[in-house]
Amino acid sequence: MLEYVLRNEHPDDYHEVDNLTRETFWNLHQPGCDEHLLAHKLRLSEAFVPELDFVAVTPQGKILGNILYSRSKVVAADGTEHTTLTFGPLSVLPEFQKQGVGGALVRHSLGEAARLGYKGVIIFGHPSYYPRFGFQNAARFGITTGDGKNFDAFMALELAPSSLSGISGRFAHAPAFDDLPQAEVDAFDKGFPPKEKGEPREKF
Repeated sequence: MLEYVLRNEHPDDYHEVDNLTRETFWNLHQPGCDEHLLAHKLRLSEAFVPELDFVAVTPQGKILGNILYSRSKVVAADGTEHTTLTFGPLSVLPEFQKQGVGGALVRHSLGEAARLGYKGVIIFGHPSYYPRFGFQNAARFGITTGDGKNFDAFMALELAPSSLSGISGRFAHAPAFDDLPQAEVDAFDKGFPPKEKGEPREKF
């Protein structure tokens, strides 16, 4: 049985976690990936929530996975802004996937987010995976993407009963998600071991 503990990520972990994020997403949805740069930029952003940045670590000190949260918002038709959370990247080293690490990180961090008083979490994720944690299509709450759309991969979760009641409008995530130019991704990638880009393994 795989043994690990969950703890907050430390600054000394950042490079190792960026590398495991790269390993997790490499050639998954596109040739190469940009999620490791996203993790790096989110930590530097005002939206970053360090209290909800967790790693799964073996007794020997090897980091197997990470979940990272940032503050997002839902903007109502009248311009009122409601603070929400978004997690991602959620990363688990490929050789340790399908052993419960990702689920443990999600459940633990959602519990901590609720304890801290946040109202809800909004994500883009696999609709076959995240409903097991209580996520529903965001349309259920009257929440759309920034361009007014809804689809199964756009999901929301209340962190307490009816905590998203009265919160509806257009979703906006942290600016770091929109600021990943390829030249910057390529430059950042030079700090990691060389890897060959290939055809995407999954369509998201």
